[in-house]
Amino acid sequence: MKRVKTMQKLAVSVLMSIYVKEKPEYFIQAMESTINQTAQPEEILLVKDGPLTEELDEIIRQYQEKLGEQLTVISLDENQGLGTALAIGVEKCRNSLIARMDTDDIMAENRLEVQYQEFLKNKDLTILGSNIIEFEGTPDNVLARKQMPESNEAIRAYSKRRNPFNHMTVMFKKSAVIQVGNYQPLPGFEDYYLWVRLLKKNFVSFNLQQMLVYARTGAEMYSRRGGVSYLVPGLKARQIIYKNGLGKINDLVFVSLVHIVISLMPNKLRGSFYQKQLRN
Repeated sequence: MKRVKTMQKLAVSVLMSIYVKEKPEYFIQAMESTINQTAQPEEILLVKDGPLTEELDEIIRQYQEKLGEQLTVISLDENQGLGTALAIGVEKCRNSLIARMDTDDIMAENRLEVQYQEFLKNKDLTILGSNIIEFEGTPDNVLARKQMPESNEAIRAYSKRRNPFNHMTVMFKKSAVIQVGNYQPLPGFEDYYLWVRLLKKNFVSFNLQQMLVYARTGAEMYSRRGGVSYLVPGLKARQIIYKNGLGKINDLVFVSLVHIVISLMPNKLRGSFYQKQLRN
């Protein structure tokens, strides 16, 4: 583990949730990219979503020893799923700005500083994301670059059919998220469900056109996006998002048909589709 940089801290809480299946080496890379930012977060809040392995617990203990009060750890007795874990985390974060991060991805070294400055420039801003580089294995093995709509208007239009933010890049105002009901359980779609509720309440959004996070992807991720176990809950989730978002019935029909086709594709073809049709 590298030595933590000493500098003035941003009034930001980085929110992460970890569960038993996370790979220790991925978690370390995520943490190192967080504690070696050009501007440090005042708090890193980690929700342990159920019991972890001894190795993961030991890594967390070492970071607690090194980071002290900068690292807040919340332990849940049982695995409750991402939506519930993040909702608890949002409530417990001690800063009004929260930056989401996944425990297997890697931040660009200036991610937090760049996003924090945007909130200083625009007091109305509520949700801020960015583009990502998707990689497999190591960050230099780039599979795709995922670009998102930039302006508030473009984000609102995009949200009718697709998730308008890369979840692991988002920084948002805690008060607004709590106002619309916080994260809620909706497996695979917890973040999308939250964004549409925020957008429907006319909170201001923006996506920076910078690649601020390296997101881990590949065959394993594509596999999770297929099969009946993803098909049926996904269709139900899209109906819930439609009822709470900005889309019309034709948008629901379109995304449902696409969801069915993608879910039933062979995994290799699904991966190719994601990289060539759903990415830039």
